[in-house]
Amino acid sequence: MSFTTADVVKLRKATGAGMMDCKNALKDAEGNFDRALEIIREKGKLVANKRADREASEGAVLAKVNEDGKFGALVVLNCETDFVAKNDDFVAFADSILNVALANKAENLDALKAMELDGRTIDAQVTEQTGVIGEKIELSYYNKIEAETVVSYIHPGNKLATLVGFNKGEVEIQVAKDVAMQVAAMAPVAVDKDSIPQKEIDKELEIAKEKYRQEGKPEAMLDKIAQGSLNKWYKEVTLLNQTYVKDGKISIKDFLKQNDSELTVTAFERYTLNV
Repeated sequence: MSFTTADVVKLRKATGAGMMDCKNALKDAEGNFDRALEIIREKGKLVANKRADREASEGAVLAKVNEDGKFGALVVLNCETDFVAKNDDFVAFADSILNVALANKAENLDALKAMELDGRTIDAQVTEQTGVIGEKIELSYYNKIEAETVVSYIHPGNKLATLVGFNKGEVEIQVAKDVAMQVAAMAPVAVDKDSIPQKEIDKELEIAKEKYRQEGKPEAMLDKIAQGSLNKWYKEVTLLNQTYVKDGKISIKDFLKQNDSELTVTAFERYTLNV
């Protein structure tokens, strides 16, 4: 069975594979389009198996919010090289996965991988892209936030993204964006001190006590000194107590109250590639 240039173009559009790969697949399939599709996908599985032990530390970190602004999602699609990570097609593929997550309000990573994109599961599509690109491709992380208002931020370069949820609807967009950028810049670990597990607080207290004990401070004063150190730690690691990066005289909590006395953050998500 013969095939035409139009068949090659159609196969390329369906798979994202290169023109020569599509031409060779159609040749091996003797012009049978469905079989050629299978050949391209089988190649993806073969390449994926061969590269399974490779490190995929580059990639794209993307975040987005749905139309009503109450659901936000963040995905991380990894690859091996920065060259691929910056490729428009790779970023577009990551974005298409993110759109599926938003449309279906994916609950977790496994659920997202099982969802369909262009008629096939996302998990299968990622495997196929490994064959097309020739690098290990991995959908490694997904998380979501639901709140009255959710805002997203992607730092230039697609290596860092954040989501922030607020307790009220229709938050002024610049206020919300400023808080999302604060999360990106200052990497808090919790919204407020009440959301830090007690074991983490106890650990910090013990670290502080031991530090001052080694400095020769009196044992009777260690609890009080360590508590002061803990309060300083809260200001460093909790979002609402951090100093607002755009105004060093106020905290994020103060910044929010300046705009709305009842406004606060309910949750945030931050992910960065360590590259």
